[in-house]
Amino acid sequence: MSTDPIPPGRRVRTSRRRFVQGLAAGGAVASLGLWPKAGWALDSPAGQGVLAGTEFDLSIGETPVNFTGRTRPAITVNGSLPAPLLRWREGTTVNLRVTNALPAGSIHGHETSIHWHGILLPANMDGVPGLSFAGIRRGETYHYRFTVKQGGTYWYHSHSAHQEQAGLYGPLVIDPLEPEPFAFDRDYVVMLSDWTDLDPAALFARLKKMPGHDNTYKRTVGDFLRDAERDGLAATVADRKMWGQMRMTPTDLSDVNANTYTYLMNGTTALGNWTGLFRSGEKVRLRFINGSSMTHFDVRIPGLKMTVVAADGQYVHPVTVDEFRIATAETFDVIVEPAGQDAFTIFAQDMGRTGYVSGTLAVREGLRAPVPAVDPRPILTMGDMGHGGMGHDMSGMDHAGAAMPAQPAAGDAHAGHDMSAMQHEGMAGMDHGSGAMQTHPASESGNPLVDMQTMSPVPKLDDPGIGLRGNGRQVLTYAMLRSAFEDPDGRDPGRTIELHLTGHMERFAWGFNGQKFSDVEPIRLNYGERMRIVLVNDTMMTHPIHLHGMWSDLEDEQGNFLVRKHTVDMPPGSKRGYRVRADALGRWAYHCHLLYHMEAGMMREVRVEE
Repeated sequence: MSTDPIPPGRRVRTSRRRFVQGLAAGGAVASLGLWPKAGWALDSPAGQGVLAGTEFDLSIGETPVNFTGRTRPAITVNGSLPAPLLRWREGTTVNLRVTNALPAGSIHGHETSIHWHGILLPANMDGVPGLSFAGIRRGETYHYRFTVKQGGTYWYHSHSAHQEQAGLYGPLVIDPLEPEPFAFDRDYVVMLSDWTDLDPAALFARLKKMPGHDNTYKRTVGDFLRDAERDGLAATVADRKMWGQMRMTPTDLSDVNANTYTYLMNGTTALGNWTGLFRSGEKVRLRFINGSSMTHFDVRIPGLKMTVVAADGQYVHPVTVDEFRIATAETFDVIVEPAGQDAFTIFAQDMGRTGYVSGTLAVREGLRAPVPAVDPRPILTMGDMGHGGMGHDMSGMDHAGAAMPAQPAAGDAHAGHDMSAMQHEGMAGMDHGSGAMQTHPASESGNPLVDMQTMSPVPKLDDPGIGLRGNGRQVLTYAMLRSAFEDPDGRDPGRTIELHLTGHMERFAWGFNGQKFSDVEPIRLNYGERMRIVLVNDTMMTHPIHLHGMWSDLEDEQGNFLVRKHTVDMPPGSKRGYRVRADALGRWAYHCHLLYHMEAGMMREVRVEE
């Protein structure tokens, strides 16, 4: 087996940045060099970096790290980035004493928090400062205590300012009470994340001033000539004119990419080569967690099929694929059966195809398999953005600052100003798949924080996603995910709330219904009710949406229960519905899990009240 990470014929010139990543392949700097990275082999009782049981003491502090040749301060838990893997057991009560040991004058602030992502718990244990508790001030300890009501693969992270970007995230595995419906011989966590040497607050400020900074892959004259030869001159000119009118670029898939980020796998770079060991013929369970701040990853293991057995910690009917897209905050458990060679590459490229991170499954340490080339750059189309069937007529859209004039949806005379006006009874106006002309809340009309609106959104549940269609590989879609259980509630929703994901690319402003978090009242749910949330993505970006404290039961195009999740990814031009049982009293966060989109306003408060 080759130990060269670049296959023959794919030799590339090594940049200084990649070279120093090799020197600083992974992580926390101690006085004697680099600390070893956590293996997170869950089948080993003494797994490195694993804390198990019911009593935990976690200290949040700063640790110098080096991923690029430059030492920078990271936020760590017990000195570790990522934070230690916590292993709980369903049915037990866990006690977690979290101490804020951040130094005075830290660039990351003086307050901290931990949110247990996807975990069902009392609101005051959820860890969102300003909503469910006051945060943890420097020198203080907060005692999280709750009963574990579920099993599966989850994660935890800070919900304070930009600390998640600075390293405060870690994996969480809960052993279920009942035997799992699949067999495996080895068990690894594979946590993907993105790192920047920039102060995260400075990165956010740059996004506000230069949101297109990382979009260096814009189309060129050569692309125009190639497209004209393929599609015809008139069609190519019309296409460029439409994008020009919108003041957008079809190559802008992510706000931050590998031009800024270094991608990590279990806290090490690709050249650090995180390795999970196997014996030929074994079944290996890989628990993939996307703990990044802003990155969607497309994951595959060349030479191996992956059987997806759980999504967001919940069992699904097994489905075998070659590749899957994992949005920020999602988790997927897969089973692989490596055989026939000594090493296989775990390859995770970003959605915009600007970079990747890789690791290895091998029979012994030190081996590598060939690393595939990053796929070609994807180009957005009008259809991707929900403008299919409109004849590409963009004349009604004013992308200089406000969206095309929009009328409020039926029954929404005050939509956007009073959340109760957005709550439609029953299924009125709900269309699960026709792609009919979309109506929009009045708060989007003439709004300087809205630069586009989708015209004909569709669920896109069977769409593998931008850059993954027709690539010759079997790619996972949401339509392929089916929970291994019936609808846990069984009731039809009593009402529907429709929310539009909105933004302005040039202003880097994001929100629901054209409104920022600071400008709106909470969404109020009645305790015990079963209701439906319909999301419409009016932007050209993909948004993973997370509701704290409650499950999101995604529906198929006919409105039937499909799969239970805690994070629902929303591609551009999509319209998706999911059911929520309001069974958790209190104040809960509801937001896009792209960190800087949340910080820029795409967040709401949900209150569940008696």
